[in-house]
Amino acid sequence: MSLAVYYQRRYFCKPLRKTDIVNNEQNQQNKQLVWEFWQSLEAAGSEKIDAVVCDYMSQDCAWHGPDPINHLRGIDAFVSDFWLPLLHSFPDLTRQTHIFIGGKSNGRIDGLRDGHMWVSGTGYFNATFANNYLTIPASNKAVNIRWAEFCRMEQGKIVETYFLLDLIDLIQQAGFHVLPTSRGVDGMYPPPRANDGILLEAQDEQASAHTLEHIRRFIFDALNSYDQSELHSMGIAEYFHPEVHWYGPGGIGACLSLQEFEDKHQKHWLHAYPDRQVQDLDALIAAGSYCGGPGWAGVKATHTGDYLDARATMKPIVFNGIDFWKLENDRYIENWVFVDMVHLFRQFGVDLFERLRRQIR
Repeated sequence: MSLAVYYQRRYFCKPLRKTDIVNNEQNQQNKQLVWEFWQSLEAAGSEKIDAVVCDYMSQDCAWHGPDPINHLRGIDAFVSDFWLPLLHSFPDLTRQTHIFIGGKSNGRIDGLRDGHMWVSGTGYFNATFANNYLTIPASNKAVNIRWAEFCRMEQGKIVETYFLLDLIDLIQQAGFHVLPTSRGVDGMYPPPRANDGILLEAQDEQASAHTLEHIRRFIFDALNSYDQSELHSMGIAEYFHPEVHWYGPGGIGACLSLQEFEDKHQKHWLHAYPDRQVQDLDALIAAGSYCGGPGWAGVKATHTGDYLDARATMKPIVFNGIDFWKLENDRYIENWVFVDMVHLFRQFGVDLFERLRRQIR
């Protein structure tokens, strides 16, 4: 059976164009490669890590990570400055994946250019915190470290990665607090309630296209339409289910309804950054009912209101983050959210790791 007939029979949809079939086939190959890479990383240990990384990552790969690691270039830097220090601190680390998707990117202006192929996922690193990490004191206890990752693929290799760890949540698990008590629920970052987030198989292209168009309308139209006065001007209720589960990062916490989201997060966020605007995102993808995207400087704003314990600086700021959404009946019922809070507060002139060091001394 030809690949074209396979996709037509599997999804009962209109005939796919040749480019759709090629993209589907390439997407499946890319997902297989990244899935294998993650399993191989976990199994390699420090002795075989160089060979494993060379098999899957390009020599000149670009890696964008959490502050204070930030940007790395090339395989050697990835291994020496990120992966080996992580393994040293968490030697029994295993990766638990909650969501796994792939697709072709389509941001705000991607209609004017050929999008890139991406594979992404999120979940926990489960490990024992055996040795200090980035000056965070080891607890010698089991921890669940939130992670999110987007890998750009070219010719069977990872050429660029966006990656975040929830370092504030890890600091809290170690018994320290560098931010005020979260308004939301701490420590809540579960798998999808339907347990259907691991999309190893090819997805219905029409459903994926609908999900992608929906998220484009949400983040580029609705979220950017705030009139700096009324929350309802954004039309969030048209996109979020009333019982949406919004899993925010450490320092913000989870909100388990639209009302909680508005009361515990959104109104405070918009008070601090009323002119915030989502920028073009070069890795916005969708697969079935799931979608996601990273944004390094993905949102730009002016810090004109107090936020948590940071006084307004009146300065321009940017947000680095990663989001995943689950769409059901044209409403988002779950949203997994990463914000690099260390990077955000550094722009306020506040070093959260210095706050941690003062508590340790």
